[in-house]
Amino acid sequence: MIGLNDFMLVSVGLFCTGLFIIVSKKNAIQILIGIELMLNAAILNLVAFGKYDRMNNGGQMFALFAIVLAAATTAVALAIILNVYRKYKTINPDKVNQLKD
Repeated sequence: MIGLNDFMLVSVGLFCTGLFIIVSKKNAIQILIGIELMLNAAILNLVAFGKYDRMNNGGQMFALFAIVLAAATTAVALAIILNVYRKYKTINPDKVNQLKD
């Protein structure tokens, strides 16, 4: 049977992978993917603790809210990245040095 420790190990792996992507990549889309991996690790923790809680479904409800929030955040972030690309012709965050013209 899969225990809580197994869920935690997978969650730590996802979180560390997302953190590595954020620190090492120079592309805004890849950084966004790293943030999503870290958010998915947190959602996995919520669902795992909710499964082993036995009292109520608070973890699953909060995870559902986090998934909806992540979808909205991703849509806004992609819109910002597209506007930055239109103006600067790059999505490398190091090359974008001026946000106001």
